[in-house]
Amino acid sequence: MIRAAILTVSDSCALGKRKDISGQAIEDMLPRDKFQICEKRIVPDDRDAIANELVYFSDEAGFDLVFTTGGTGLGPRDVTPEATISVCERIVPGLTEVMRAEGFRNKPAFGGPNAILSRGMAGIRKNTLVINLPGSPKAVRECLELIVDVLPHAVEMMLGGGH
Repeated sequence: MIRAAILTVSDSCALGKRKDISGQAIEDMLPRDKFQICEKRIVPDDRDAIANELVYFSDEAGFDLVFTTGGTGLGPRDVTPEATISVCERIVPGLTEVMRAEGFRNKPAFGGPNAILSRGMAGIRKNTLVINLPGSPKAVRECLELIVDVLPHAVEMMLGGGH
């Protein structure tokens, strides 16, 4: 069972002005026979707050996988990729590359051609895989659908399993 956490990055959700629909979309998409959601948190669009949560999820909680949602665009407060890169030791570019490429070609909810403007990253800190997803619930579902089947193998490899 893959132990996972969800971190929603949103000023309005952190202030209680909006419900966390994107975090719930992630939880709903994950097969319960393979993934256990151990913790869900919400932080504002603040680089230090995001980085601190990612460090906690990896170093203290020891989760296998952390999904973030939100803060991956071009807005001045969109800093999730920077926070992710600042705490990760290795980058896993293929996951976010496929999300951008498929979104560009086929996924109007992910912005169609605008999907290439997403700056989401994926990386590894210790034994935790961190994956940035967009903030839109529909884009979350479309992106996660593209990668969910490879995640058990990715975690197994990250933890020292063979190819």
